[in-house]
Amino acid sequence: MSERLPGLGLGLDSSHIPPEPRASSVAVLYRRAATGVEVYWVKRGKALAFAGGFYAFPGGKLDAADADVPMRGATGEEAALRSAAARELFEEAGVLVAEGAEALAPGRVTELRKALLAGERGWGDLLKAEGLALRADDFRAAGRWVTPPSLPVRFDTRFYLVEMPAHARAEWWPGELAEGSWVTPADALARWGDGTALLHPPALHAFQVLGAFTDEADARARMTTPPYCPGYVAQRIEFQQGVRVIALETPTLPPATHTNAYVLGNGELLVVDPGSSDVKQYAKLLSLLAGLKSEGLRPVAVVLTHHHGDHVGGARAVKERLGVPLWCHARTADRLDFPVERLLEDGEVLELAGDVPQRWRVLHTPGHAQGHVCLVDEKSRAAVVGDMVAGVGSIVIDPPEGNMRDYLAQLARLRDWPVTTLYPAHGPPLPEGPAKLQEYLNHRALRESLILQAVPPEGVTLAQVVATAYADTPPLLHPVAERSALATLEKLMEEGRVREESLQYFRV
Repeated sequence: MSERLPGLGLGLDSSHIPPEPRASSVAVLYRRAATGVEVYWVKRGKALAFAGGFYAFPGGKLDAADADVPMRGATGEEAALRSAAARELFEEAGVLVAEGAEALAPGRVTELRKALLAGERGWGDLLKAEGLALRADDFRAAGRWVTPPSLPVRFDTRFYLVEMPAHARAEWWPGELAEGSWVTPADALARWGDGTALLHPPALHAFQVLGAFTDEADARARMTTPPYCPGYVAQRIEFQQGVRVIALETPTLPPATHTNAYVLGNGELLVVDPGSSDVKQYAKLLSLLAGLKSEGLRPVAVVLTHHHGDHVGGARAVKERLGVPLWCHARTADRLDFPVERLLEDGEVLELAGDVPQRWRVLHTPGHAQGHVCLVDEKSRAAVVGDMVAGVGSIVIDPPEGNMRDYLAQLARLRDWPVTTLYPAHGPPLPEGPAKLQEYLNHRALRESLILQAVPPEGVTLAQVVATAYADTPPLLHPVAERSALATLEKLMEEGRVREESLQYFRV
């Protein structure tokens, strides 16, 4: 999806306007234990459009009706946001934080939660009918975070620190959430460190603060003033330890508007795919690296997953500014117009020294591009996958550079490795890698079947194939679809199921 295809007129829109963030609230529920504190976290279901598969805290977007719920000690927006936090905490964890809730029998609390989730009772009506009152002091302000502008869905989220009431019991129910449990900050950070629990910056920061909990006032003060977060937008995004991402605006194919550059390592650093040639964009990457260098970390190389313009646009400038070499596959190097110092080969390991050393195995994964490579962390099996998959949009296989047979083989190879979290060039991480790769294989198999059905024995043009096989695709994108359709037809011709004559395709 990432190359600018000739003649399609698709590329960077310099007037790109990020979507407006939606107001939302999060409740960071904690309880005191002999060894410190424990925090209630949830794992978001993989099917959720935002942060699917990530660990987080109970929360969600502000409902219009939240503003109608009385909140003792707060008015206006502050009251509505706290009401939303209280509602989400009850819906997702079963913890009802309200004056009078201690008098309710556990069975009644369960009935009320079921009624609220089923839409049988409104939040305000439920509280009023049970004689319950929300209090602002139960939801202490503990920070504000705004989703970065590169993502298609954004939230302006207020965080509230909430101490677990003595009478309450937290309980996870299956549904939108895949898990829910109490965890110590140390255990949560250990799982973030080994890549088994992905955290967004606000959750990571909260666990780092609560891991040194002394009292609530101190915790709230530190949660409210996170570093590297101007305008409430995180400038350091490290979904798992040693895997940092910064999205740069690039001339890529819609709906994507950015290409992710990755900074890997905990001492020695690899800089992967600095794709923007706009100095204002790659300056963001250089600023991140300058901060890391001031903390004793050191870039050792720029690595390219492949040669497409939205992956290499800033590579020369960044490598020269950093004074480091450029590494890529030979089939990428011979498509560049600037020097490459090291050619990467399938199977070799890139070792990065540091407090937590890393070993990234190079996998040559042609199909989207002949020189395409992925990097797989040998410990966590997280994979930086370039344009093998996408967190937003789809992948174009564009002959003659693209080859559908090779692409499908490499999808299966990654699935069977197996990898864990996929870090794509476009969009957010994909936590359940093998399932996502199988989804891609299934989708391509279905599309191949539709393309084959669209080719009659008496012959048809490529445009006619696309009109039939891609009837579910907006006509504006049919020129892009034609490229992947052609790649599929070439695969079918290699298999002897289709033949081509004078730009007409015939089923054999």
